[in-house]
Amino acid sequence: MKKFLPRIEISLPQIRDNARMLSDLYGQKGISIMGVSKAVLGEPSVVKAMIQGGARFIADSRIENIEKMKAAGISTQFVLLRTPLSQAESVVRSADISLNTELDTLKKLSYYAKACNKIHQVIVMVELGDLREGVLPLDLSEFIRHVISLSHIKIVGIGCNLACYGGVKPADKNMHALSELFDAIEEEFHLGLTIVSGGNSANYEWYRSTKDVGKINNFRLGESILLGLETVNRKTIPGLHTGAFQLVAEVIESKKKPSLPFGEIGQDAFGNVPVFQDQGIHQRVIIALGKQDILVSSLKSNNSFEILGSSSDHIILDCKNKLLKVGDEVNFNLDYGGLLAAMTSPFIKKRFVNRKDQAPADYYYRKATHRISAYLAN
Repeated sequence: MKKFLPRIEISLPQIRDNARMLSDLYGQKGISIMGVSKAVLGEPSVVKAMIQGGARFIADSRIENIEKMKAAGISTQFVLLRTPLSQAESVVRSADISLNTELDTLKKLSYYAKACNKIHQVIVMVELGDLREGVLPLDLSEFIRHVISLSHIKIVGIGCNLACYGGVKPADKNMHALSELFDAIEEEFHLGLTIVSGGNSANYEWYRSTKDVGKINNFRLGESILLGLETVNRKTIPGLHTGAFQLVAEVIESKKKPSLPFGEIGQDAFGNVPVFQDQGIHQRVIIALGKQDILVSSLKSNNSFEILGSSSDHIILDCKNKLLKVGDEVNFNLDYGGLLAAMTSPFIKKRFVNRKDQAPADYYYRKATHRISAYLAN
């Protein structure tokens, strides 16, 4: 089989395991999960693994990704995480639910929904401090009063976004505020809301520590399913796989060279003046991967190689005197930003694999369930 390089290797069983374990974990307190597919550009195989693992909705920020998933035959409830006014017609045609904060956009959605003889469902996002998107709590009642006058719009829930732009942590105060807003809206408008989406992969620590989840019954999970991490401290959630995505690149030069450039130092290709430390002669390799492909700071070498620097098309490694030959492969783990860049790059090929060094999925599932239960009990 031809080896495509660079490539990202994707383990669907590990993604499915993570979705299943998180679905079971949060389901203990009545919380469903939306699998967020934007970091993988709505890759249908990954999305199918999320659904097989128990994701009840699939959420994405790009309507183009949702259209791709539907064209691939995926049947589920699709949620659009952002709603550009200019794409309102496509949103109505392809998304079942969208997150909204602007009346002008909702009016446009209602117009196209009427033209398509549809009722478009929306989740109204509430601003609870992170200062990304959301209607201010004091304006929520008036906002909803306007929305329910739109003939082809149905409000099915409310939600909030935290730990994204402002880094504000989910905590009892803001989570309980969302529950209280739900109660107030239901008392005033009797909408029969079914979704209270309390946040994302950052909600794990709050969920673990709180004694009362209130009315929260949904989380939107991307990073914790894909990379096994919570996103407040970027710690591994016990029992989850963290290596479902591996980036593989080819060595294109391997030589012993000095650690200090020689000649007068000026700006590099990106306008920076680099600073170097003299570490003597060492084994340096160049891999066929660069800033045009990947967020270089997101890479972590599986062989503890040090990344010395990068240009548009090259990454230079100190391979710690381990002899690598031209044509050898070097593997990296990725953080969320790296995953997003790798999946977006047209130069990085995608390959689906079963990790041969992993125990069977059922073994991990039993072990992880025990570990999660023990962790929550502490």
